[in-house]
Amino acid sequence: MNEYTLPEIHSSFNIRRVVTPAAESDLKLTSYTNYALRILQMAAICAPHLVRIDEVAQAHGINRAHLTKIVHQLGQAGYLETVRGPRGGLRLARPADEILVGDVVRLTEGPLDVVECFSADRNSCKLRGICQLSTKLQEATLAFMAVLDGLSVAEIASNRTDLLARMGLSELAT
Repeated sequence: MNEYTLPEIHSSFNIRRVVTPAAESDLKLTSYTNYALRILQMAAICAPHLVRIDEVAQAHGINRAHLTKIVHQLGQAGYLETVRGPRGGLRLARPADEILVGDVVRLTEGPLDVVECFSADRNSCKLRGICQLSTKLQEATLAFMAVLDGLSVAEIASNRTDLLARMGLSELAT
């Protein structure tokens, strides 16, 4: 377990808590979303070459069947174009600077209901409408998404040479 001191909110508070690794981040994106972003990032750094699903699987240690489902969804949403056949693969369907990470997160995650009271369908909280915690959590979620809305796939692929080297694809760097 990691122990850390939270930043002081008010000078009279000095909050300490013990955090287990699973509790370090309450707002989490699924591995599905992470893989979707990795696929788009790899397509961007390998452009104009086609990327095969097997290459993505090997570069990131991800199950090929799982990637196939993600590629299908990204293709249906207009982010990827797929080419069939022995020389086939995938590539971005539009420029990387036009694909926003926030949009991809919304596609793959759906609504980011951090707590049940964010969802009209599941909200059974007695404090609905008066809870300041809910309001602040909503603000934090909106701020998180605002950062992702300002981030493009081009930006997450901007250190192309380093990414290719780390993935074992240095031959594409030239």
